[in-house]
Amino acid sequence: QVQLVESGGGLVQVGGSLTLSCVISGPTSSAFFMGAYSMGWFRRAPGEEREFVAAISRNTFTTSYADTVKGRFTISRDSAKNTAYLQMNNLNPEDTAVYYCARRLYTCSVYAADYQYWGQGTPVTVSS
Repeated sequence: QVQLVESGGGLVQVGGSLTLSCVISGPTSSAFFMGAYSMGWFRRAPGEEREFVAAISRNTFTTSYADTVKGRFTISRDSAKNTAYLQMNNLNPEDTAVYYCARRLYTCSVYAADYQYWGQGTPVTVSS
């Protein structure tokens, strides 16, 4: 059973930074298998639909960002550690949400429905 576990969320003031981590475990979590999967980060704000934040391709050559976070967030991955990251800088109250990591086979996607595995989420609150 593949598991994704997010961590790193918390309370931060406007303009602050956080780094989220997503550790993948299970039968296809080795570096060999990690190379077959793209990773994505999504978020759901209170009362809102889940939205795409960022994605990184299986070979790390391609990244994609929502316009609302472009230039402030950076997605990365370390296949040797079975971990994906989301570095978030210059946070603002509109970034307050539960953040989820997800994994899908092969290519990146901005659509949540394309991802096969999801974590439970880590909450981020940005106070003004």
